[in-house]
Amino acid sequence: MTYVTAPTSSPSLKDNADLAALHKSQNAVVLLSGGLDSMTCLYWAKARYASVTAVSFNYGQRHNSELVAAKAIAETANVNHRIIDIDIAQLGGSSLTDHSMVVPDGDTDKFPSNNRDVDNADNNAIPNTYVPARNTIFLSYALAVAEVTDANHIVIGVSSVDYSGYPDCRPEYIAAFEHLANLATKAGVNGHQLSIQTPLQHLSKAKTIELGLALRVDYRQTISCYQADAHGLACGVCDSCVLRRQGFVQAGVADPTRYQSKGFS
Repeated sequence: MTYVTAPTSSPSLKDNADLAALHKSQNAVVLLSGGLDSMTCLYWAKARYASVTAVSFNYGQRHNSELVAAKAIAETANVNHRIIDIDIAQLGGSSLTDHSMVVPDGDTDKFPSNNRDVDNADNNAIPNTYVPARNTIFLSYALAVAEVTDANHIVIGVSSVDYSGYPDCRPEYIAAFEHLANLATKAGVNGHQLSIQTPLQHLSKAKTIELGLALRVDYRQTISCYQADAHGLACGVCDSCVLRRQGFVQAGVADPTRYQSKGFS
């Protein structure tokens, strides 16, 4: 689901049924951060594939509350779960891994979340919460997991609608990585084609929430905040919190997020 080229005609009902039947015999790997988007993707994958392996990363992020959430989510969903240790923090360059940097508020000019023209943006237009090459690193590990679990699909919760302007969330990037995956792996060269599935790519946060609720996702389990405290309480002011809260408002759904301040409840 890389959305690179539009089909010349709509698929028939038989084509859709055949594809659904094929997926039911295949396996998938899901990148699970513990946040709203990744949990939606996990349940989306569970509804489609024979077996799902969730992969999370302990990469030196600012807090481990999201990993605690990911463990609980995977247990509730009854899927295999792998947590991989990698120290991206030693590279620096992001407020999500460097405690000396300040996580900017989502409703200030310090966080240019309204700038979506990434191709023409200068470095200052990409927020410091961008972790250099993170999705490439994560997808590379997920690609290895896909090979050893005989999976045909890797599912990642990127979106180019409601997001923070990160360059590794764009459809062009996903298409390029899928091409790489099929060139660089034993599975790919042996005809075991791998796809990168992005079910949220063109969905707003509100539409993502609607999709998740249709899949019976319990968003109370998720943590999206960039600077949640040790108890998993959200700050309410970072870009991720702002986008998440707006999504629930636009979806007309009560926000189940647990905040540090009662002012956001």
